Amino acid sequence: MDTKTTEKTEETAARPDGDLAEDAAVDDGAELPDGPHDDEGDARDEGDDAEEAAAGPEAGGVGSAAAAVVSAALSVVALTGTWTGRVVAERETLIGQIKTSGGGTPAQQISEIYGDAWHSTALVNGVFALLAVIVAAVVLALPRRPHWVRAIAVAGAVLGGLGLLLSVGTYLDLFLSLPTAGS
Repeated sequence: MDTKTTEKTEETAARPDGDLAEDAAVDDGAELPDGPHDDEGDARDEGDDAEEAAAGPEAGGVGSAAAAVVSAALSVVALTGTWTGRVVAERETLIGQIKTSGGGTPAQQISEIYGDAWHSTALVNGVFALLAVIVAAVVLALPRRPHWVRAIAVAGAVLGGLGLLLSVGTYLDLFLSLPTAGS
């Protein structure tokens, strides 16, 4: 502790009319409006502010960290498939069976029963992939995020983009085409 600060503390405490606000300011090492300037205390205060800003919720970004993890999880779900996609595919299969129950060409049966289910699964997975890319883009657009949050968001964006490409390719039958009925 600086001797000037100690002298002021003793002087203020000894005065019967000493102001309590002055006592608190001197005890905390803060400057008094009319007192001498303590350069060492100023440097320490600036360092403390920087540490508090780095440790605060704005710099840590709990929300952005959670969003980055959600983006990565959505992209993995888009790549592996979802329960929702399976339910939609089963529904399309049932509708196709109902439409072709009275008859229909083999090509129509393949299209209605398998093709629509195949495309609806790709559509649902594509929606999850698009959500993953959007969430990752929002996280990456936020300023001053820790490196690990950005890394997870980039992983979510890359995997989501890959899932989106696979979903579009599957929907448009670029990778595998529907089987054809022989003549």
